[in-house]
Amino acid sequence: MLFTILLLFLVYMAFLAILAYQGAGMVTMLAFVIIFMLVQYFFSDRLVLKSMGAKIVSERDEPQLHQMITRLCALADLPKPRIAVVNTSMPNAFATGRSPGNAVVAVTTGIMRQLNPAELEAVLAHELTHVKNRDVMVMTIASFLSTVAFFIVRYSLYFGGGGSSRNKGGIWVAFFASVVVWIASSLLIRALSRYREFAADRGAAVITGQPSNLASALMKISGVMPRIPKEDLRRAEGMNAFFIIPAVSSSSLMKLLSTHPPVEKRLAALQGMEQEMGAA
Repeated sequence: MLFTILLLFLVYMAFLAILAYQGAGMVTMLAFVIIFMLVQYFFSDRLVLKSMGAKIVSERDEPQLHQMITRLCALADLPKPRIAVVNTSMPNAFATGRSPGNAVVAVTTGIMRQLNPAELEAVLAHELTHVKNRDVMVMTIASFLSTVAFFIVRYSLYFGGGGSSRNKGGIWVAFFASVVVWIASSLLIRALSRYREFAADRGAAVITGQPSNLASALMKISGVMPRIPKEDLRRAEGMNAFFIIPAVSSSSLMKLLSTHPPVEKRLAALQGMEQEMGAA
């Protein structure tokens, strides 16, 4: 993860140096993107819950779910997050919120039906690890200049229609630099996301003390996912970076572009942890 973050930092520094050298008049665009990212950072939990149709549930609504979260939070030394349920047959779970103090952990009705209590607890521990590691904040910060590059690629030609040939040349340089940065940073951010999934799996194994429960849950979820209607998968694909398992079939996504590591590698890592714990 540190190596990936270092590569992202180098890519972004080169990008900023090019923009500064060209003086391409991007101040307004940068200000717009800063506002966009601040809104995303502070309101991401509401936006994510609304996009998924998630409903916050009380202890009276879902007593077992609340009991599990309360127990896991005590083990993980975390404040108890809000809990939400999404009414869909797709078995999945996600966490959102910029900090442990305003986090939300959500599960689908499909995953509650599919998993036994020990497996569901392991999935919840995975999501709580994301909360503890402040993964939403990390990924928001990591994707900031990637978003800047995206907006420059999309709108720089419109903003650069007039002016001298020298100014137009500067905008073209910024445009092509933005394309390169957008592609490179998108790949690196996806690699960072994959590493953070490994970290969340490890955290869940440590919290529960049973890596095999999470492994069993991952196998069940990934086995069911190909049978979910394609319309449901397409509706949820914008949330793939948040889910414990992407809402796609394994054949429909290139590994390089995936936000998650292959399930087989996650299972192998969990098996290794199971052996370590057994030997300890």
